[in-house]
Amino acid sequence: MERKRTDCPALPPGWKKEEVIRKSGLSAGKSDVYYYSPTGKKFRSKPQLSRYLGNTVALGCFDFRTGKMMPGKLQKNKQRLRHDLHGVVKGGKPDLNTALPIRQTASIFKQPVTKVTSHPSNKVKTDVQRATDQPRQLFWEKRLKGLRSSDVSQEVLRTMDLPKGLQSLAPDSSDDTLLSAIASALHTSSAPITGQMSAAAEKNPTIWLNTGQPPCKAFTVTEQHIREQEVKVYQARRSLEEALTADGLARTTETTRDLLKGKTS
Repeated sequence: MERKRTDCPALPPGWKKEEVIRKSGLSAGKSDVYYYSPTGKKFRSKPQLSRYLGNTVALGCFDFRTGKMMPGKLQKNKQRLRHDLHGVVKGGKPDLNTALPIRQTASIFKQPVTKVTSHPSNKVKTDVQRATDQPRQLFWEKRLKGLRSSDVSQEVLRTMDLPKGLQSLAPDSSDDTLLSAIASALHTSSAPITGQMSAAAEKNPTIWLNTGQPPCKAFTVTEQHIREQEVKVYQARRSLEEALTADGLARTTETTRDLLKGKTS
């Protein structure tokens, strides 16, 4: 591989840009770009660079490939975001990557069909609910099984422990799947989340399941539950505040050490 390391004027003094050109393989001729801080720390992507520099450098229009500031690129991204938001407000289609899993069924008619309307008993009926509501696949929550979230360091996050009162009605369903179903219902529905209120759903959920609610037995949230969650949220916020304070102090210490090292050198 051929390596070319040059100064990067778009970043603070001392930053280097390295371009590594591949010499062999199917990707011969292509190049990889890396950046090195004045202390020699290596960065492989723009998110890593942004997290390290923080608010000291605005990287909104920084092009990672060329190492230059491109204000036109930032303006283009803003126009694209404004256009996307305008399309959603006007009734445009949502991003399918963030939409919940929906039923995708091919047409049941494989050959052309001729509609005969001359018979006197023929009547055309319109199902208003089917025209407005999109059909949802029964027990679609099982498609979320095995999906786990991770932090920026690719470490898998520990899932929440569900209360004993939340019991799933879906066949072969785990606590993680039920937790994902409840979170999806809270995110997409403005109606209260109560679980399956019908007793018939517990006997045969494949027939009597209410698809507007998560597939679990009916549950009630009491005032005590709310107070317990408020305490947990308060503790989580305190932990986050302490972590951010410690991170800020560490960044300040590192910046000061780099400045002193630069003066002594």
